Amino acid sequence: QVQVVESGGGLVQAGGSLRLSCIASGFTFDEYCMGWFRQVQGKGREGVSCINESGGRTGYADSVKGRFTISRDNAKNTVYLQMNSLKPEDTAMYYCAAVKGYVTGGCILGAVALDAWGQGTLVTVSS
Repeated sequence: QVQVVESGGGLVQAGGSLRLSCIASGFTFDEYCMGWFRQVQGKGREGVSCINESGGRTGYADSVKGRFTISRDNAKNTVYLQMNSLKPEDTAMYYCAAVKGYVTGGCILGAVALDAWGQGTLVTVSS
């Protein structure tokens, strides 16, 4: 079955960096766009970033643009999220999932394609 396992979260001071990883299995990884989401307790899950099947096209929420970078390694079935210049408002549980793509080749931020979620990885940014 579809599985994703997120890792790399932790406690960091504002201005610091973290690199999240997500290993996927149970589906043909390089045939799907992948996305990162985050959720704060009591709020809905929001799309943070996405990347298309080849890794050549990416998308970001305005709140993280210029600070976060998504990438993928199809040989390792892994997607990454490099987070720099972290802010306290980035504090959340982070998740990854397969997301939908446009027929023109880009990914659709926040549009889940395979509704299978891991346990997430907690990112806490102190001020």
